[in-house]
Amino acid sequence: MNEDVARLARQLLDNGLGALSAREQRVILHIAKRLNVTRNVNIVVSEQQTFGERLADKVAQFGGSWTFIIVFSSLLVSWIGLNAFAMKALGATFDPYPFIFLNLILSMVAALQAPVILMSQNRQAARDRIAAGLDYEVNLKAELEIMSLHDKLDRLRVEHLEAMLGEQTRRIQELTERVGVGGTQPAAS
Repeated sequence: MNEDVARLARQLLDNGLGALSAREQRVILHIAKRLNVTRNVNIVVSEQQTFGERLADKVAQFGGSWTFIIVFSSLLVSWIGLNAFAMKALGATFDPYPFIFLNLILSMVAALQAPVILMSQNRQAARDRIAAGLDYEVNLKAELEIMSLHDKLDRLRVEHLEAMLGEQTRRIQELTERVGVGGTQPAAS
C-alpha cells in the first residue's frame, strides 16, 4: 500500500490533479480540505458531547477533586459527631453507633458515582481517539509538505546540474574550436 501512496503522491507532484482520475481527484481534494482546516481536539469533542456526557465529566471532575474529599470528609465527621455525641446527650439519635443509615447513604453514593466516573473515562478514551485521528491528519499533511519540499530541492539540483553541464559543454566546445577539429594546435607565430 505504501508503494501505491508513493506512486500517487509522485504522480500528483509531477503532473498535478489533471493526470488523476476523477475519483482520485475527489479523494485528494477531500483530504486537502480536511488538512487545511486546523482543528482543535477540545472543540471537536465539545461539538460531539451530549448534555449527559458533559454532566458526567463535571461529576467525575468534582468527585476526583480535593474539594469533594474535604467536603465529604467534613460531612462524615459531622454525621458521626452529631449522632455519637450531640444527639446522644439529648437522648434521641436518628442513626445510632453502627451508623447503618450512613452506610446506606455511602453505598448509594458509591453506586451512583462509579458508573458516572466510568462514563467520563469512556469519554476520555473517545477524546484520545479523536486526538489520535487529528494527529494522524497533521502528520499526513507534514509528510505531504516534506515530499513537496524534496521534490522542489530535487528540481533545483537538476536545474543546477544542467546549468553546470551546459557551462562545461560550452567550455569544451570553445577548447575544441581553439585546438581545432583535427586535434592539432595552431602554429605559434
